[in-house]
Amino acid sequence: MRPVSTTELASFTTLRLGGPARRLVEATTTDAVVEAIRAADVAGEPVLVLGGGSNLVVDDAGWPGTVVHVATTGMRTDRRPDGSVLLTVEAGEDWDAVVAAAVADGLGGLECLSGIPGRTGATPVQNVGAYGVEIAELLVDVDLYDRRTGTVREHVPAADLGLAYRTSTLKGRDDAVVLRVRFALPGDGASAPIRYAELATTLGVEQGERVPAAAAREAVLALRRGKGMVLDAADHDTWSAGSFFTNPIVDAADAPAGAPSWPAGDRVKLPAAWLIQHSGFARGHAGPGGRVALSGKHVLALTHRGGGSAADLLELAREVRDGVRATFGVDLAPEPVLVGCRL
Repeated sequence: MRPVSTTELASFTTLRLGGPARRLVEATTTDAVVEAIRAADVAGEPVLVLGGGSNLVVDDAGWPGTVVHVATTGMRTDRRPDGSVLLTVEAGEDWDAVVAAAVADGLGGLECLSGIPGRTGATPVQNVGAYGVEIAELLVDVDLYDRRTGTVREHVPAADLGLAYRTSTLKGRDDAVVLRVRFALPGDGASAPIRYAELATTLGVEQGERVPAAAAREAVLALRRGKGMVLDAADHDTWSAGSFFTNPIVDAADAPAGAPSWPAGDRVKLPAAWLIQHSGFARGHAGPGGRVALSGKHVLALTHRGGGSAADLLELAREVRDGVRATFGVDLAPEPVLVGCRL
């Protein structure tokens, strides 16, 4: 555990926005993560646990207490009696590197989640999902640091985490910190069933078929690059927190006429991108001073074009949210975690 020379949180987020932290500590072991959080709690300091910063909007005023940057590393595979493989990953591991390593080892299941920025510990918090696969389908359990009791809880089952569409009981809480994650993956080298129509078309297969995991990973990465959703320091379309709004779930009777939808239990899910586009917001729609804008490739991403602020980004987000509400009567909810600020 060591102090970090810069306290500007903008340098730790994919949006490249956010003010200073009063104190920032990099923790490279699980014990160091626990020690840093426990010490700050004892001192009565506010604590922000930071991973890859890919799903955060941090206020321009920064953070008034201690930021613990989780930089733990390590992966292990164990063959299970049923032929599947248990993959154990430390929370600080880069997520796409985990997916790449799993695919290289002949493990399927994670390939549709390729190219997603951030650290592994955040994946169950958000129930990360893309191209027809969600973490909830693969997660076995997690190890947590419980700040209320000051103890580490091992092997907390996925079933206890309230995993749902882009959320869990861990999201929006600061009293439970993910330290380690375990996934059950098929050991046959094949992908998860290809459910997402765009991905199936790209691969030239029918929905529901399985393909080599490596082929699915490359197709997903190509699709994400085309939408500016793979990090590239030279491409401002990737200076984002990914999809800024979740797809809203509404009663079927409340779905706008003509809007595409798909079942979500006894309700329906609407594509936020369609709602945004049909409310008059085009790709590249600029916010204050052109410092922020909708991506030029994907209207669901709010991007930082340089020289902007979190306040600029939130002003653009409000414009989009209010425009969709006025046009369709549907409320959009933000997907990233808002730190010290609100929409």
